[in-house]
Amino acid sequence: MAQTVRPAGSRPSPSRVANARPATGSLFATDGKPHPLQEALMVVTGVLGILAFVTAMFHNLHLISSWAGLVGILTGVYGQYISRTTWERFGLVMGIGASAVGFYLGMAHGGLFGSIVT
Repeated sequence: MAQTVRPAGSRPSPSRVANARPATGSLFATDGKPHPLQEALMVVTGVLGILAFVTAMFHNLHLISSWAGLVGILTGVYGQYISRTTWERFGLVMGIGASAVGFYLGMAHGGLFGSIVT
């Protein structure tokens, strides 16, 4: 038998279990504290991701899409490094994804310097 039997007094009392922090598992799970830097990075990454994604659909806007995508990826990665809650991580991943798509399409259409450097 690989299992062991606990002695009668080794289980936690029900009062300690009832006072434990509830496991929410929600997307909006938070620790109840403000995180202004993390939320600002999430918003900046999202805005840059949307900008990069939308401008990547136009061939002549490759400078905007590639630079916005690159900056969005970098801010998103730093935001992931210092993020504290699931909500922040979710928003950052969505922004990084949009920034990456915009960056890659911008690079395919002409790159970071395109027609500026020949």
